[in-house]
Amino acid sequence: MTLRRLVLWRHGETDFNASGRMQGHLDSALTETGWNQARFAAPVLAGFEPQIVVTSDLRRAMDTATVFTEVTAVPLRVDERLRETHLGKWQGLTAAEVDAEWPGGMRAWQTDPTWGPPGGETKIDVAARAAEVVAEVDAQFDDTAMLCAHGGLITALTGRLLELPEANWMQLGGIGNCHWTVLSRRPGGDGRWRLSAYNAGITH
Repeated sequence: MTLRRLVLWRHGETDFNASGRMQGHLDSALTETGWNQARFAAPVLAGFEPQIVVTSDLRRAMDTATVFTEVTAVPLRVDERLRETHLGKWQGLTAAEVDAEWPGGMRAWQTDPTWGPPGGETKIDVAARAAEVVAEVDAQFDDTAMLCAHGGLITALTGRLLELPEANWMQLGGIGNCHWTVLSRRPGGDGRWRLSAYNAGITH
């Protein structure tokens, strides 16, 4: 089987997002705003008619995905390979705190996918593990799959699936809370992914 479409959905706002702290693998919780973002997004995303939803095992992604699957009855699968980038010693810190202790580190991390925080992962690492999940669902389903994951992972995975030069991955920009990216394949084409939408979302 081969997927026709892949939807990459970022989780809703968390308490760490609201306070400007970096999460990584820390298990932060959705705020009430985050829950509402998921509730508003779910009916729109249902229009893609995914055959499967695969979510990161971190609470913020699982809760977001569950809002969708509870109203659509689409099967849900949990996979820790969809976790956000492990940020090592930066987890739980603000950007200002990172800049104070690791001058220039934040800029390096934001612009170079081969560079990782101290004790953490690079975006290349993250894209590689997420691509394994895509390959598995690609072999199992023939229409649409949705992954519920994290902003950094979605950007890196998109760059990899589009076969962009690694140096250009970060030109894709960030993903808003509960926004999504859509990749598609042309019927009868060469099997390569093409970008249909990036950082799409709704206002309410």
